[in-house]
Amino acid sequence: MMAEHKQLSAKNVLGCVLAGGQSRRMGGGDKSLMDLGGKTMLEMILARFTSQVPSIILNANGDPSRFARFNLPVFADPVGDFAGPLAGILAGMTFAKERMPGVTHVVSVAGDTPFFPTSLVKRLCSSVPADKPVIALASSSDKLHPVFGLWPVSLHSDLHSWLTTGQSGKVLAFVDRHDSVEVSFDTDPQTGLDPFFNANKPDDLATVRNALSSPIS
Repeated sequence: MMAEHKQLSAKNVLGCVLAGGQSRRMGGGDKSLMDLGGKTMLEMILARFTSQVPSIILNANGDPSRFARFNLPVFADPVGDFAGPLAGILAGMTFAKERMPGVTHVVSVAGDTPFFPTSLVKRLCSSVPADKPVIALASSSDKLHPVFGLWPVSLHSDLHSWLTTGQSGKVLAFVDRHDSVEVSFDTDPQTGLDPFFNANKPDDLATVRNALSSPIS
């Protein structure tokens, strides 16, 4: 009989919103601060995230004052120059390691994905042992979404070394070095959209606004 592992509790998890990209396909600027009918994308993300984790930080580069109204710590990429989502994940790990010793894991979410599951953290936590460094990644419709992941802080040194020695910036290239699991999620019941639908282009903003104005009953 397989021994049961101690389950990871969300109280030991730090939430990290990855908002550090340059939004080239959106014409530049902060996608997360774009208005979607009275609310910004970041407001929508935080509304889903705050009930799932006890603490949240924003990973963003540049002047942090533009996020002042959210009253959250803003932590820039600790390595590289807009080095991609892995640098943002490292930012979350670094913040936890330096300032929150009780935190063992970081959950990352994208700053342009307003309908991600409200059960994300609970299900990711239940998929991994608390006492072993296993990465959990979200998926939907047979597609992996590596930016939505649960990351053991114990992997901080390895990720820092990976990024500072010129290795691939692709998330899955790093994940392949470690044990990992995939957690599948269904279509968002309120909008009918993939829960990890991300607003990368101006047309995507219209899709989000339409979903908000015409939710599935």
